[in-house]
Amino acid sequence: MSNPKKNTKVYFISIAVMLILVGLGLIIPKHFQRLSVTFRQAISSDFGWLYLLLVTGLLAYCLFLIASPIGQIRLGPPDSRPEHSTTSWIAMMFSAGMGIGLVFYVAAEPLSHFAKSTPNAPAMSTKALADAFRYTFFHWGFHAWGVYAFVALTLAYFGFRKNEKYLLSVSFKPILGKYADGHIATIIDTITIIATVIGVATTLGFGAAQINGGLSQVFGIPNNSTVQIIIIIITTALFIASALSGLGKGVKILSNLNLILAIILLILAIFLGPTIKIFNTLTDSLGLYFQNFFRMSFRAAAFDVSKRNWINNWTIFY
Repeated sequence: MSNPKKNTKVYFISIAVMLILVGLGLIIPKHFQRLSVTFRQAISSDFGWLYLLLVTGLLAYCLFLIASPIGQIRLGPPDSRPEHSTTSWIAMMFSAGMGIGLVFYVAAEPLSHFAKSTPNAPAMSTKALADAFRYTFFHWGFHAWGVYAFVALTLAYFGFRKNEKYLLSVSFKPILGKYADGHIATIIDTITIIATVIGVATTLGFGAAQINGGLSQVFGIPNNSTVQIIIIIITTALFIASALSGLGKGVKILSNLNLILAIILLILAIFLGPTIKIFNTLTDSLGLYFQNFFRMSFRAAAFDVSKRNWINNWTIFY
């Protein structure tokens, strides 16, 4: 069982660290921004190779689990069955895993790779257009889901199969043994919470900017930080209400609604747009994605450093 004192300690340490980070952002925003950008660039430049190897390794491990008998283990008692339909689970995975980012960047990213920040070819060229789609598929494809799946399976296995608390430190019990409830576990859970909060904050920040940009373009609403803060407050309130209602109610209902709206948007795009061109581009781009799968997975620009900045800002950033 989990130690209540350790959980309390993790909570207060995480709160303290987040308050310090938020305080720095409010008191010295420009200096804090420069520091965070410098820190991120240093990680991307010095440890980008590690991210590429790690993420590809996680994907390979997930494929191994699928193909091996281990993949048949139920995440729960042997006689348990899924609580929700496959469609609802898919809807919840896409809504929680991708959310507004997928809706926005499905158009914004390939356009950027084609016209502004191309990965290889000259901007606005035919080669840049082909690269734009295959790299967008790469960034939002199997690798991202491999990371999600690895963490989700780890928590789900120990939670549903071993009846443990849903803490990442619990998954280290086979390694840490008697230290599983000690200081190392506290550090692991604290880092997990801080990383999650920062990740959610990044998603909210990008999402608010995207929503504000759309509202400004369509309705003429001012595009500034005040409006974006209001959007974040409303979004956070909706998220809390959805989470408190439980997985089987608010989360499921909103996710199913998101899936329906996404399907409607897809149908409209196909039939109102150049239908044949869309399917030709999709088919060709999928081929390029699979053909260059391993090259993109390990591309670190070791022999062409001029391309490294793009890799840091897009692939490593993701």
